Amino acid sequence: MSAETTPDTAPTTGPDTVPAPAGAPTSVSGWGRTSPTTARLFRPRSYEEAADAVRACGARGTIARGLGRAYGDAAQNAGGAVLDMTGLDRIRTVDVEAGVVVCDAGVSLHRLMEVLLPLGWFVPVTPGTRYVTVGGAIGADIHGKNHHVSGSFTRHVRSLDLLTADGTVRTVDADSELFDATAGGMGLTGVILRATIQLLPVQTSLMAVDTERAVDLDDLMTRLESGDHRYRYSVAWIDLLARGGATGRAVLTRGEHAPLDMLPPRAARTPLAFRPRRLPAAPSFLPEGLLGRASVTAFNELWYRKAPKHRTGELQRISTFFHPLDGVPHWNRVYGRGGFVQYQFVVGYGQEEALRAIVRRISRHGCPSFLAVLKRFGEADPGWLSFPLPGWTLALDIPAKLPGLGLLLDELDEQVAGAGGRVYLAKDARMRPELVERMYPMLPQFRSLRAELDPRGVFTSDMSRRLGL
Repeated sequence: MSAETTPDTAPTTGPDTVPAPAGAPTSVSGWGRTSPTTARLFRPRSYEEAADAVRACGARGTIARGLGRAYGDAAQNAGGAVLDMTGLDRIRTVDVEAGVVVCDAGVSLHRLMEVLLPLGWFVPVTPGTRYVTVGGAIGADIHGKNHHVSGSFTRHVRSLDLLTADGTVRTVDADSELFDATAGGMGLTGVILRATIQLLPVQTSLMAVDTERAVDLDDLMTRLESGDHRYRYSVAWIDLLARGGATGRAVLTRGEHAPLDMLPPRAARTPLAFRPRRLPAAPSFLPEGLLGRASVTAFNELWYRKAPKHRTGELQRISTFFHPLDGVPHWNRVYGRGGFVQYQFVVGYGQEEALRAIVRRISRHGCPSFLAVLKRFGEADPGWLSFPLPGWTLALDIPAKLPGLGLLLDELDEQVAGAGGRVYLAKDARMRPELVERMYPMLPQFRSLRAELDPRGVFTSDMSRRLGL
């Protein structure tokens, strides 16, 4: 059975985009708010309008943009054009029996959850926010807490429609080179217009969650290695300010979609209801230094101590388990006007000592990060510039004005590259270009295909120029 569904509300524009008339110069930044640039902003509402905008983009080219959750400069294009794709927001069809959705690239994961959860289906992969578009999820090849089981987002995409530099639309199947270049290709092969996605069946909209504390990094890694195979979802919050014997102490949270027979009677009456909580937005202005070492140290101590040493079977809303920060609109403002850098890297299995050395170095530097998570990745994904590889991934948020931050991150980049790892492009805002080929060995093939597909360099971004992608 197939049912066609159309969203009843349009998603908002990117959170750090200033609304302006079509084609007017507009200040655009990433979620980290570190390096805004000015571009002409267009918001097409049809495939034809998107094609017209690409043909008329001018010498500085264009890049597609979704809801603005890339942390760095991947969806910015100084002096050129930016296509705000949130106007293309239609869910075309849902095959309720097969669990397959066909939707436009501007549809958000939030909207998919609103429509699909009541039908017994869930998105196959979700990152730490549901306010990303399908096009952004493919362009960044996002991953979530279930990579060790399910891989990244594009592993579940059957096909996509891609608007290429000559203004034509190609249907790209998942077993093609163009698909592999587009998966994680940061929008540089073309504008994703539509995707066909295989979904995950669920019985309820609640999660069955187990929580435990780890006393240090070695204890955490042992628990992850020995127990992750029992869970679909696994993530650890890690205290990067703890030192000495407590270095790397953490709270480990793992879960599964709760079965119907686990729900109490009241919840069982509406088992697939999706009701995310929403708190007041963060103020537009907060004093600099609010998230300094002292305040984050106190927060980390409280967060670690209040976590249970061991608890099993707690029922949580999907929004609480996957997207706790989505309940606070514009939470990125808490870092002040200076913004923040999110740094995420992965090193392979067998490189545990490199991970330990990096954690110790971050701890010694005193990086005030209260959003630091460690996860394990499974099998690498086929995207040429996809981030995950089998190993350990650590992500942390750091105030951009932290003294010595640039030098520290440059040194960490060298450690990561020396261990055969890589930095996540969708979160990068400052990496040096000479390291990219060491981290992404398929980059020469990506450049070659891109040059053939787009010889005039129509699709370009601040990131592509900075890193020579």
